[in-house]
Formats: sequence, C-alpha cells, structure tokens
Amino acid sequence: QVHLMESGGGLVQAGGSLKLSCTASGSIFRTNGMAWYRQTPGKQREFVASIRSGDVTNYADSVKGRFTISRDIAKNTMYLEMNSLTPEDTAVYYCNKWAGTYYEWGQGTQVTVSS
Repeated sequence: QVHLMESGGGLVQAGGSLKLSCTASGSIFRTNGMAWYRQTPGKQREFVASIRSGDVTNYADSVKGRFTISRDIAKNTMYLEMNSLTPEDTAVYYCNKWAGTYYEWGQGTQVTVSS
C-alpha cells in the first residue's frame, strides 16, 4: 500500500512563497503521472498541477505562471513551488495520481495566505 505524505504548508502573507513536498512510500513517481490538488471547507477537491511522463506539466488556470510542479524520482518526492500567493490559494493541499484509481489520500498540508 502506498502512503503519501504532504508537507511544507504554513501561514504566509499575500505575495509570499511556499514550497510543498510530497513523499511516497514507494517508487511511484517513476511510473505514474502525479498531481497536486487542494480543497477548502465545503468545496470539492480541485486540481492544481500535474506532472507526467517526460516531465510534461499542466496547471490550473488559477495558478498558471505562479506555481511550479517538479519531481525528484530518486528521492520519491514531488514538489510544488508556490509564488505570489493570494488569500484565494488558502486550502489544504494534497498529492495523488493525476489519473486512474487514486491512492489513499494523505492528510494534506494546510496553506494559509493572509491578506
């Protein structure tokens, strides 16, 4: 069973930056397209960014140009660098597969952006 663990969240002022990490218990980043998602209370989890074979990346329009997804396969880790943060980016951030049957969701990491 794959375990995902997100970290790196915190409280930051608008305009600030954070870098999130997603680590996995297995070598999943080599063979799976992976993605970051986020969720706020009362709303459905939404797609943020994905990275797939050949390091092809895709971003939600709301974060394009501000967020950068990357991965280090040797470290079984995926990252989300977030710049120019706004209060609308406040959410719990999760990592999981980009498509197909999801792994069990981790606990996520809280990102709070103050105005």
